[in-house]
This record gives sequence, C-alpha cells and structure tokens, in this order.
Amino acid sequence: MKITKLETFSKPYVSFVKTTLEDGSEGFGQMSTYHADITAKIFHKQVAPWVLGKSWINFDDIENLVLEKEHKFPGSYLLRAIAGLDTSLWDLKGKLEDKPVTSLIGGSPGKLKVYGSSMKRDISAEDEAKRFNILFDENGIDAFKFRIGAECGRGLDEWEGRTQDIVKTINKSLDDSVKKLVDANSCFSPSQAIEIGKLLEDNNVTHFEEPCPYWEPEQTKQVTDALVIDVTGGEQDCDLRIWRDMVSRKIVNIFQPDIMYLGGLTRTLQVAKIIEAGGYTCTPHAANLSLVTMCTMHLLKAIPNAGPYLELSIEGEDYYPWQQELFLNNPFAVENGRVTITDRPGWGVDISPKWMNSAEYQVSETN
Repeated sequence: MKITKLETFSKPYVSFVKTTLEDGSEGFGQMSTYHADITAKIFHKQVAPWVLGKSWINFDDIENLVLEKEHKFPGSYLLRAIAGLDTSLWDLKGKLEDKPVTSLIGGSPGKLKVYGSSMKRDISAEDEAKRFNILFDENGIDAFKFRIGAECGRGLDEWEGRTQDIVKTINKSLDDSVKKLVDANSCFSPSQAIEIGKLLEDNNVTHFEEPCPYWEPEQTKQVTDALVIDVTGGEQDCDLRIWRDMVSRKIVNIFQPDIMYLGGLTRTLQVAKIIEAGGYTCTPHAANLSLVTMCTMHLLKAIPNAGPYLELSIEGEDYYPWQQELFLNNPFAVENGRVTITDRPGWGVDISPKWMNSAEYQVSETN
C-alpha cells in the first residue's frame, strides 16, 4: 500500500500532517512546534517528494530514505518535518489495526503520573508556590518543575536573587511528599551550577535539568560528577551520534529526548534503547499540550526504562494561547495526579476541524 497524499494544516506554532494511502486510509500527526509554518514548507519541499508513491509499511526505512536523499541538510528542521510524517504513520497503523499506538510498541493503555511543568520565569516565588499548592490540592499532582536562572542566561539570573529565593520558598511551601524538579535551560557555568546544585540538594530538589549550555556537554559532565542530585538533559539533541556519545560518556543521570525534535516516535524508540543499554532512565521532554505530549504518553507506557512521571505543562491561555482548542476532547485531563491513555486507536485524539479550517493548507500528492 502506497502513500498518495500528504496534507499539512499550519499556523506559526503548530502544523498537523494528514497522510493518506491509495485505499483512502489516513492518519494524523504533528510536526514539532515553534516556527511550524516554516517546517511545513520544508515538509513539502524536502520530505514529501521522496515519500509519495512509496510503501508506508517500514517507517524506519522510509525515514532513512528522506535523510539519505537530503543528506546535505542534517539537523533540526528536517527532523522536525519528518516528525509529522512519522507520527501520522503511527496513527494510521493504529487505526488500521484498531489499537492505540502504545499497544503497537509493547505497552498498554492506562494511567500515567505527571509532574506539573512550569514554563514561567516572570513569576514570583510566592505565586509559583501558590499555584503548585492549588494543583496539589485540586488535581493530586505531587511533583512540580520550576525554572531557575535565565534561559541561556550566560550565568545571569532572571533577576538578582531569584534562583535562591524560589528554591527555598518552594521547599518550605509545599507538602513534604511533593517531588521538586528544576530546569536551568542552559544558564550556568560549571562552577555556578555546582554551587546551585548544592543549594538544590539542601532544599530537597531531585532533578537538575540542563544546568550548563547543552552544546557544551563537557561542562554538564563536570556538574554530574560533582553532585548527588540527578542531572538531566538531552531535549535539544536530535543526532543519534550525539545520543550514543552522551550515554557512553555518562554526561547526565537521566536522559530527556523530545519525540518531535528527534523526528518522531520511530527514532525516539531507537534513542530509548540506547539509553536503556547504558543503564539509564528515559524521561522525555514534552513542554506543551500539543500532540508531543500525547505521543510521549504512549511512549512512556511501553518502554522498560521510563521515568516515573510524564512532563505535563501547567500553562494555560496566558502563556500558550496557541495550544487552546487544538483537540475536540481534552486528552490531558488530570485526576489524582494522573492522565489516562484510552484504548482508542492511533493517538486517540481528534484534531479540531475548526482549527484545521482556519490553518494554512498545503498538499502534495501523486499525479
């Protein structure tokens, strides 16, 4: 069975892909968020021409074909585009076999614990603690990640003293049972990160994400070796060579691939096996409530080295207005600190027709 049509529905932050086979079977996927309208152009220019008219059965082979044909363009944008193809093929396969994707890869539907992931740096320590406590009381979320330092901040804090203030305030304000995680987003030098890491250890934080510039793994390695706390990272990395190197050199304690940055579920499964072979935990990055989080839910239910929590953004319309009304249902509803993967086939979500009708439409198809 061959692929005959590839359609995209794009806005600046999100682009969905619809793949159709010659018998009319179809599946929906998503390219990586952010500048997704640009990624859609790459999809039709550098992905679709190599895929149309080809058999859809072997995902790894068809995606490697694209990478080989476009070997002059390694890296992020091409893989962000391929993610749309890959995730649509998994949805299609699930619908044809009447199974959720997680069942196709060795898992089963069910519930997943979440950690509430804050994206905000312009929030006071007191206000951050307040909203964590509300989510703990009302939704049963018992783990939270908050931001320290400035994003790629060259050693500077968002404002002077904020990191020390929020770490101490969160620790004293939350119930003792609540797990605490932080993300520095490549802010600190090794010496700064080690000093801050000791502050984190003293305040019961268990997860120190991307302490140093991610593109300088030797710096992160210094922090990992110096601290007891788990140092984590990997979300930005999309090259399998880099992944093998990071794991073999033990750059971090916990690895965090992003399904959409990597090029889809197929390649992420390969990375999860690399991480597993190294004896490490895989806790994927999933920073917004688009299809990336749903795909991550299905992945976590299937891999043997999954971390204990799904990253679940707690940001609403004030921070992520573009993620509103993407789906007809709410696939990310939290009850007792858990989200549910249903037994619906494919990804188990319905993309809003209203959203798609208002998006930029492009199509590539066989003649």
